[in-house]
Amino acid sequence: MTASQTNPDGHAGAAPAGTGSAAWELLLPAAAAPARARGRALQAALREAVRSGQLTAGTRLPSSRDLAADLGVSRGLITEAYEQLTAEGYLRSGRGAGTWVGGAVRSARPRAHDLAPRSPGARADFVPGTPDLSLFPRAAWAAAQRGVLAELPHQDLGYPDPRGLPRLRTALAELLARRRGVVADPERLVVVSGVAQATTLLGFALHARGMRTVGVEDPGSPQHNALYAAAGVAAVPLPLDEEGLALGPLRASDARSVVTTPAHQYPTGIAYSARRRAELLDWARSVDGFVLEDDYDGDFRYDRAPVGALQGLDPERVAYAGSVSKSLAPGLRLGWLLVPEALADEVVERKRTMDLGHPTLDQALFARFVERGDYDRQLRRCQRAYRERRDALVAALEEYIPGSRVSGIAAGLHVIAVLPKRFGPEEDFLARTAAAGVAVRLLSHCAHARGGHDDVRLVLGYAHLSPARIREGVRAMAEAV
Repeated sequence: MTASQTNPDGHAGAAPAGTGSAAWELLLPAAAAPARARGRALQAALREAVRSGQLTAGTRLPSSRDLAADLGVSRGLITEAYEQLTAEGYLRSGRGAGTWVGGAVRSARPRAHDLAPRSPGARADFVPGTPDLSLFPRAAWAAAQRGVLAELPHQDLGYPDPRGLPRLRTALAELLARRRGVVADPERLVVVSGVAQATTLLGFALHARGMRTVGVEDPGSPQHNALYAAAGVAAVPLPLDEEGLALGPLRASDARSVVTTPAHQYPTGIAYSARRRAELLDWARSVDGFVLEDDYDGDFRYDRAPVGALQGLDPERVAYAGSVSKSLAPGLRLGWLLVPEALADEVVERKRTMDLGHPTLDQALFARFVERGDYDRQLRRCQRAYRERRDALVAALEEYIPGSRVSGIAAGLHVIAVLPKRFGPEEDFLARTAAAGVAVRLLSHCAHARGGHDDVRLVLGYAHLSPARIREGVRAMAEAV
């Protein structure tokens, strides 16, 4: 095959050498496709060759007759492919001037990047928030999935109730009432994609009631600020004292709603006192406001039975959120939200417009998992493992870093550790541990206003580390003085 020296714009110039053979090589696999799919395959191969830059702008293609002969296909298939890609803008053609690659395409070969948070490959990663994903009950989950696929009615594969499948809401209501002491009406329970979506839904509901600020614990979970901001609600940091959220600053603020983690405050690790819980509810009633309870790890208490959820004391003033992120896996994106009647309609409507409801197969699977007792067994398994790892961390700190102090209740997936002054300043310690291959988080990084301390205050996660890795990591911290 030869290339003309005149392009469709009338400009003279030699086409790139080897154009014909290049086109033939690119399209040869498509030409071998089954007869019914051959035309679509040829079009797809030619389209991809232009997109990827294998055929560059200004390249003249062989005539339909020559290319058809080289590929051993009918001329009609090549003509149809040229016409289709010309209509789409990939090719250009001019009467008597042949077919050329157009200049409109600017896309490069697509690449899939993974933006998921990953461990930095540290010798020991003490950054909190991650459960042990190896504890995920694959066999029981697979059995539940097979059972659901065999029994799920066809109509349940349609668009669901935005609140969630009645079967799952009923199972969750029983579970939460039994384990967390909540007042769980299935009609006010919404299945959500984790606490993050619950937070956003509550933000929209508060905004609809005219609230433009919400109080958040300081120090507290850093994600709350961005989630409420997305709903048009500004987060106001409020300090803690030894009993929980300090009431004086709360009363002095303009906030009429506040986010709390009363069973196990993140990150300080305290449990709200009974007096503070009652005072918090009195405040909410006095301002016609709400308490937004994030029960992120309420099932994991190691020295006694867990304290019941705050929602059980006043379900009309407390919105309660939880998920399976710590007990099963955060990648399931599965959680729940119990809402006061005053917020229910707005939350449900926002859930409807946001995603038309949670995936029905996932809901039915988890309902079966709860109903058959598999979820209770998983919680007991995690509790045993995490208590052992917490004990290993406390013992390692005592052995390798004498004078360190661990604060907070024996619960959850993290501890607060205060190291002696000789380990500071904090930012220097952070750099030294990173150089030693140990990842840690400073308590000050969870505070609204960061400030240095003479001693080193750490939030140490342990659930995803084996006892041996915990000891190795603490020893490396000790050696990084």
